Amino acid sequence: MTSHRTTSLWRSRPHDIPSTAFVEDRYDDAVVGGGLTGLLTALLLARRGRRVVVVEAREIGSVATGNSTAKLSLLQGSQLQSIRSSNIAAVLRAYVDANRAGQRLVLDLAEELGVAVQRRDAVSYATTEQGRRTVEAEHRVAQEAGLETQLVDAVPELPFPVTGAVVLRDQAQFDAMELLAALARAVVAVGGAIHQEVRVRSVGLEDAGAVLRTDRGEIRAERAVLATGAPVLDRGLYFAKLEPMRSYAAAFSVPGRIPAGMHLSVDAPSRSLRTAPDGDRELLLVGGEGHPVGRRARTHEAQEALLAWTEEHFPGAERLHAWSAQDYSTPHHVPFVGWLPRGRGRLYVATGYEKWGMTNAAAAALTLAGDLEGGTPEWARTLHRRPTLPRAMGRGIGVNAAVGWWMLKGWTAALRAPRSGPAPREGRGTIRRSGSGPVAISTVEGRTCAVSAVCPHLGGVLGWNEAERSWDCPLHGSRFEADGALIEGPATRGLAPARP
Repeated sequence: MTSHRTTSLWRSRPHDIPSTAFVEDRYDDAVVGGGLTGLLTALLLARRGRRVVVVEAREIGSVATGNSTAKLSLLQGSQLQSIRSSNIAAVLRAYVDANRAGQRLVLDLAEELGVAVQRRDAVSYATTEQGRRTVEAEHRVAQEAGLETQLVDAVPELPFPVTGAVVLRDQAQFDAMELLAALARAVVAVGGAIHQEVRVRSVGLEDAGAVLRTDRGEIRAERAVLATGAPVLDRGLYFAKLEPMRSYAAAFSVPGRIPAGMHLSVDAPSRSLRTAPDGDRELLLVGGEGHPVGRRARTHEAQEALLAWTEEHFPGAERLHAWSAQDYSTPHHVPFVGWLPRGRGRLYVATGYEKWGMTNAAAAALTLAGDLEGGTPEWARTLHRRPTLPRAMGRGIGVNAAVGWWMLKGWTAALRAPRSGPAPREGRGTIRRSGSGPVAISTVEGRTCAVSAVCPHLGGVLGWNEAERSWDCPLHGSRFEADGALIEGPATRGLAPARP
C-alpha cells in the first residue's frame, strides 16, 4: 500500500534517472542514500577513480532533496545567529565557508551538466518589531562571517508590509529533481552503480571493510557513507542528537505579478517564498508550518494554513501541488559530517542540515571526499574540531527530555485505549489496546489495516498523520505506511501485522 503522500512539483515531472541491476558485489566505496549528499559524494569519489555504488531504499530524490524548496543560499533565515549563539566565532565562519564552497560546487556542476539555475536575491524579512530585531542581528552576524548582506526597511515586491529585512544578492534556485537526475547520470557515466528500491537493513564491519546487508543481498566495500536523513545505524547515537522536523510546501499558479526573490520570514509561523519556472509561466512556491515529527495532532491543518495565507496575500491563487518534507536539526545547529564513532575509519555519516540541505549537502560531499581520499578543506577541519558549548548541551538535553515525555505520553494513552470499536473512517487512524500490545488501525482508500503501533526503532507509540495518512513516531521521526511498510528511518524495518 502507498500512503496518501502528496507529490512535490519536482517529483511530478518526468526525469531520466538511471538504475543498475542489483548484484552482490564488492566496491571501493558504498553510499547509502540517493539524495543530494549521496549522489554528490558518489560523483566526487568516482571522479577520483574509486569504484562506487549508491544504494537507495526507495527512488532517487524520494525523501528530503526531492521534496525541498531547493534554495541555494548563504543567507538562511535567521540560521547564522542560531549558529553563533551556540558556537565560537570560528565555527560560524567555517560554516559559511563550507556553504560557500558547497554553493560553488552545485553551480559549477549545474553548468557542466546543463541544469537550469535561476539567480535570485535571498531575503529574510520581518513583519513584527521583534522580527525587526532578529533581521538586524542576522545582518550583523552575517557580516561578521564575511557575507555582504544589506539591511533594508521595505521589500516592495512583497504584497504585505514588512518591518525590515536583510538581503543577500545573487543567490540561486533550481529544480531539485533535474539536478539529481543529472548527477545520477554523471555517476553512471564514470562507472558508478545506482541501486534503487534496495533497502539497507544493517551495516557491519569486517577486516576488509564494511558489509551492507540489504533486503536483496549483501554489498561489500572498503568504506561506507551513510547519507540518509537519519543514520540507519545507532552507532554514535545520532538519533539522540537529532530533532526530526516536518514542514509543508505548495505550488500555486497566481494571476499577475509574483515576487521574484527567495523570501523567508523570521517571525512565526514561518513562510518561505520562491518562484519556479513551469513551461511558459512562473509558479509561486510557499512553504512553512514546521513541527516536530509525530507531535502535531491535526497535520492537515498545516497545508490548509498555507493555502489560506496564500489566498489572502495572492488573490486568485490556485494550488497545483502540495507536499511535505523531513529535516533534522542538531543541538548546535551545525551538521554532523565525518567518520562514525567505532567505525574503524570505515564508516562515515552526514546529517542534520536543518532545512538548508542544498548548500550543506554539497559541503558534506566535499568534506567526505576529502576525509576519504585526502585534501580535507580547512573549514571542514574546523567543523570537525567544533567544541560543544553549554547552550548546545542544554538544547540537546531538552530534546531528549521531550523524547522521554512523548514516550510516556504515548504509552499512557495506549494503555488506556479501548480494546474494540468500529473501523476508522476513511483517512483516519486510531490506537487500540490488545493483549500483545498497542495496535494501530487505519482506513485508507477503503482498506482497513491493523499493524503494531510500536515503532521498531526504540519502542515509541506511533501517531496518525492525517495529512499524509502515515504512522509517525514522535521520538526520532521514523514513518510508516498505513499497512506498516517503512517510509523513512532511523527504523530499518516496517511494522508487524496485528489483529484488529
